[in-house]
Amino acid sequence: MNIRRVPFDHPDAVKLNDEVQAEYHERYGDGGDATVLAPEDFRPPNGVYFIGYDELGRPVATGGWRRQDKNDEGNEDGDAELKRMYVIREMRGLGLARRMLTALEEDARAAGRTRMVLETGTEQPEAIALYTSSGYEPCAKFGYYRLHESSRCYAKAL
Repeated sequence: MNIRRVPFDHPDAVKLNDEVQAEYHERYGDGGDATVLAPEDFRPPNGVYFIGYDELGRPVATGGWRRQDKNDEGNEDGDAELKRMYVIREMRGLGLARRMLTALEEDARAAGRTRMVLETGTEQPEAIALYTSSGYEPCAKFGYYRLHESSRCYAKAL
């Protein structure tokens, strides 16, 4: 997988974001992730957005992080919030999500962020398994879904 930095509104990013939103709808039965995200959230120094391409140049994985500091939604100074981690169905089980996660952690660390945080849900057990096997531990809930019962939040020191 060739990981490239792209704008959050890049056509391939929009395509994969639409796919992940459809999957959220399948799993949770709602309209997808309602967290407000803007392209500038993922522009350095605020964050980054990556797409992983296969050997044929097809977009197969995505992920980003955005800068967060102490706020009313439970974030702390130095946080990098992981967003839109996704691997297309036919490429799952090949370690692509773990490679994307590593690239995002390295980028956030290089940008001076001290903790990677993420929110996922109970209907994404494979995501929870990836994060916990990568050193993430449960943390205080934060963000848009912090009051939802199905929300699970994790953090890892960078």
